Amino acid sequence: MNNTLTEENLKKLRDELDYRMSTKKAEIAKEKLVAAAHGDRSENAEYKAACANYRENDNRIQYLLTMISTATVIDNENADKSILGINSKARINFIEDDDETDVTLVTTMDLDPENMCISIESDLGKALSGKKVGDIVKVNAPDETYTIEILEML
Repeated sequence: MNNTLTEENLKKLRDELDYRMSTKKAEIAKEKLVAAAHGDRSENAEYKAACANYRENDNRIQYLLTMISTATVIDNENADKSILGINSKARINFIEDDDETDVTLVTTMDLDPENMCISIESDLGKALSGKKVGDIVKVNAPDETYTIEILEML
């Protein structure tokens, strides 16, 4: 796993990791203790639920550790604003449909397709990344291939 993140994204991941490794783990441990006090663990639904919460939290911690350790952090402040990259906004034209739309390239953490915030790691995001106004780009999506033109930076 290799993901492109901003410093802000990385901070959010680290904050969540810190919370899950300290506060959340303590809460779950307390739940397990209280549930275990109710008797036979093999028939104790509260205890089983607390164990499930523990496993879920532990899985999320492992995911966060992987995301943090494999992240490529970009410096958005010093990026060339004439080239599309993270947090760039552009008006594009889908040539085959002659349909114009505005898109924003974002990290996977900030993905919001309904508002055309497109992941830099998606097919469209990969095609747009590093391009500039006037470029015509072929997008190789799983179901189709289509062409877009970058009309302007917003």
